Amino acid sequence: MKLPAEVTIYEVGPRDGLQNEARQVPTPDKIRFIDALVGAGIKSIEITSFVSPKWIPQLADAAEVARGVSRPAGVRMSALVPNRRGLDTAIASGMKDIAVFLSASETHTKKNVNKTIAEALAAFHEVVPIARAAGVGCRAYVSTVFGCPYEGDVDPARVVSLVGELRDLGVDQISLGDTIGVANPAQTEDVLGQILAKHPAEALAVHFHDTQGTALANCLVAMQMGITTIDASAGGLGGCPYAPGASGNLATEDVVAMLHAMNVKTGIDLDKLVEASRTAATFVGHELPSKYLKAHLGKQARARRRAEMGS
Repeated sequence: MKLPAEVTIYEVGPRDGLQNEARQVPTPDKIRFIDALVGAGIKSIEITSFVSPKWIPQLADAAEVARGVSRPAGVRMSALVPNRRGLDTAIASGMKDIAVFLSASETHTKKNVNKTIAEALAAFHEVVPIARAAGVGCRAYVSTVFGCPYEGDVDPARVVSLVGELRDLGVDQISLGDTIGVANPAQTEDVLGQILAKHPAEALAVHFHDTQGTALANCLVAMQMGITTIDASAGGLGGCPYAPGASGNLATEDVVAMLHAMNVKTGIDLDKLVEASRTAATFVGHELPSKYLKAHLGKQARARRRAEMGS
């Protein structure tokens, strides 16, 4: 099995993970969560989104979060921005990396950003060049790459074209999203193969949801094809609010545990990552779906019971 020696985990829990939570999370808790992720050794973290509070009330405190987090050397913190206004606010709040977003399907793009694909790309021309001129790094998300909740199958040729347009615009990295978690390893190999025939692996990341339990298998295929950046969310928090039926993101613990078991380096302390997810569970108010987290907590509970029986 041909695997990379090292993989970058792009942590999206503080933004993508929390945006769909019903319980409002206080700003200090968000900052505590982000600091815990940094303490676990994660070097790339999406911390918030500078969208209108009308659309995502959970992230209305974006500027406060951006100003409140610690920023150690070597850690890249990014924020999602929908337009020029969001970019200006993000830069004023100290952000050095931003991300823009659209979908590979027209209907999901319209539902998600209230624009057509062409209009979304036009809006990026008011964001990406200005960000780059200001020395701000820029990532892009392309959602519904492997299937759309409204349109069904998505033509990979459309994705290939979008990746090209985004790279021509100056985007550093494009994250390819399985927004509803329908991809399987064979489809992943096919779609990524068509994209990689035109674009280099280092320009790409993958963002799999685990709706059908195939996210880890799809990541394995992507890594064997040369992609070394994987998006994940601590505890498996989150899911797209505009993708009906989609369950949460791939849990960071699950992918890190798999990688470490295969001797692929991530630079992440798995025990500290578990503690960061436990912290998140306390303020979202429900159990998190991460399989590794559940197994770890179960093991700790059994050890406590044995200790209590022994005493």
